[in-house]
Amino acid sequence: MDVEIVLFPMTHLAVIEHYGSPELEHESVNKLIKWRQENQLLDNKYRNYGIHYTNPKTTPPKQHHVDLGIAIDEPIANNIYGVINKTIPQLRCAKARDIGSRYHNQAIIYLLKQWLPHSGEKLGDFPPIFHYVNVGPTIKLEQMITDVYLPLLDH
Repeated sequence: MDVEIVLFPMTHLAVIEHYGSPELEHESVNKLIKWRQENQLLDNKYRNYGIHYTNPKTTPPKQHHVDLGIAIDEPIANNIYGVINKTIPQLRCAKARDIGSRYHNQAIIYLLKQWLPHSGEKLGDFPPIFHYVNVGPTIKLEQMITDVYLPLLDH
């Protein structure tokens, strides 16, 4: 797997915070989709992100937390869906691309278990960022593309 060190740009997001079972993330995604539709933010320029505070495979379901969101240009208003403003700061990151099911992301596993221990790098203090490059009901599991950004300490 190819890994490159990149500077992730400061990015403003509209997010829905998901707390609880990973099995119920689709409910949070559906709220975000409805909000996007109502606000006409369906263009591909609104990149899709997940900020993964916990590992769903090792965290008890009640303690699982992920922010699901889109990049935005302007702050958003209060809304009935619970979509809020957040910011990803500029970060130095290791980036790897995963192709295939988002339920079995291999890039994050590779970055944490194989690349990081041999890289001479140290983890930063921001959670991993998943950029869901292609989304939608027509994308097959084997065609899903996710760029994973693992924040690193600055040198």
